[in-house]
Amino acid sequence: MLITPNPCTPEGKAIVNLADQMDALQRRAGEWPGADTATIVEQWLRSFSFEPSGDLPQRVTGRVWMLRQWDRHGEDVTLWSDEASARAALAHEVRKSWDNVGGVEEVPFRPPTDDREAVDLYYGPDGCAHEDEGYSLHVADISRIDGERLSISLADPEGSARANSAALFHPIEGPDDEGLPCIEIAGVLVFAYLDAERQAVRIDVHLDTADEQLVRADGTIPIRIEVEDDTVCSIGATAPAPAHACGACEPDLADVPEQSVTTEGLSTGVDHTQEHTII
Repeated sequence: MLITPNPCTPEGKAIVNLADQMDALQRRAGEWPGADTATIVEQWLRSFSFEPSGDLPQRVTGRVWMLRQWDRHGEDVTLWSDEASARAALAHEVRKSWDNVGGVEEVPFRPPTDDREAVDLYYGPDGCAHEDEGYSLHVADISRIDGERLSISLADPEGSARANSAALFHPIEGPDDEGLPCIEIAGVLVFAYLDAERQAVRIDVHLDTADEQLVRADGTIPIRIEVEDDTVCSIGATAPAPAHACGACEPDLADVPEQSVTTEGLSTGVDHTQEHTII
């Protein structure tokens, strides 16, 4: 199928320009000499940019503390989930080498029990008091490239498995962080945390950001909650195939002891436009 270039677009205008140059060459030389043709095509190609435009579609999925240590023998880089763990590991290494600095100038013979103080005395406040060894510690983002959108169906085991493998965990920065630890899967946010006010382990399920592929025609999302082996909530979930010839039936919400089910947030169903506390 032949393509007609549109001179109103930059691409189409460039193609028309190339055709004009080749026609002019044909009129001058009666043919397309190889050297002249190569020169025209080279200059024409240089008018294009083949660099990708925009940034990669990426998102931050977590943070990590990067500890780098070096001495005259080489360097070592390790990753830690929090600053305290990184400093504890660094302080452990410092105490193993304390004889190198103990008793020198104002450094005590015995290392302090406080990790930060031990590290600062050994390496100095800036981390490089010694010419041939030092350390650096900083936080870095963990990013992921978001590729093509996943095809998700609750009836498709393979699609569900792909969505499960792409789940994200969003930790909090520390005790002073006002957020809550959260698992994100197919846009569904599940918060699990200790609620001191209610003196209970609390689980919140937020469905307002759920992938639209999970939403049924009636605007709801099937949901099932289990604690250990007990079903405490099952709304719209499909019953599994019978396990035995006698036909094992799906546990019904009515069979669950009343005290084990928190109805807060369930009175409105599981409409994905709402936020719900399931347990």
